Amino acid sequence: MIAAVVIAMAIMLLASGTISAFIEHHPTTKILASNFLLLVGAALVADGMHFHIPRGYLYFAIVFSTGVEALNLIAARRRGQQTGH
Repeated sequence: MIAAVVIAMAIMLLASGTISAFIEHHPTTKILASNFLLLVGAALVADGMHFHIPRGYLYFAIVFSTGVEALNLIAARRRGQQTGH
């Protein structure tokens, strides 16, 4: 178990720079990431108050939002290529 925690920490340290740069370059992903944290936090508080929210609803919201943002980023890149930026 300790090895798993150490490996997970190493992966997070290695990936944090790339992920941070991506989020700084795309401000809408910063808002999306904040909303994911808020969603997970609200679910944890609800669970602490013995109010069960089916995890499928949470996962669907996260996957759907991520998909919409991915399409938004692809569309923005294509618009940038068409205008020559």
